[in-house]
Amino acid sequence: MKIWKLVAGILSIIFSVIVFFQSMLVGTANTLSSNGEVGGSAGLFVSIFMLSGGIVSIVVRNSEKTTGNIALGILFGLGAFLGFGMAGSYSDLNIWAGWCLINMGLAIVSFVKLRKRGY
Repeated sequence: MKIWKLVAGILSIIFSVIVFFQSMLVGTANTLSSNGEVGGSAGLFVSIFMLSGGIVSIVVRNSEKTTGNIALGILFGLGAFLGFGMAGSYSDLNIWAGWCLINMGLAIVSFVKLRKRGY
């Protein structure tokens, strides 16, 4: 799980930059077209949760405590919830929310494995 946390952390940081710029463009387009969608704003929050989750993932990768996995599950879970719930016409946000959902699932698996070991 240590390798997963490092790789997922690095990829999440890289993806968060992509999501940030995509969301800025989508938000600008939504504002100019006055369509009332909030996909761009939701994408900004998803990018913040992805960045935070990536940093936490890298920092706690060698930890034997379960609190880091709980934090990862919450951060990536919030990103997935916002992404799937508010994507609207910004369909790429569903892909990024899927990435958050995968990371949340793996954080839960890591949490369960650590609990079985008694940590």
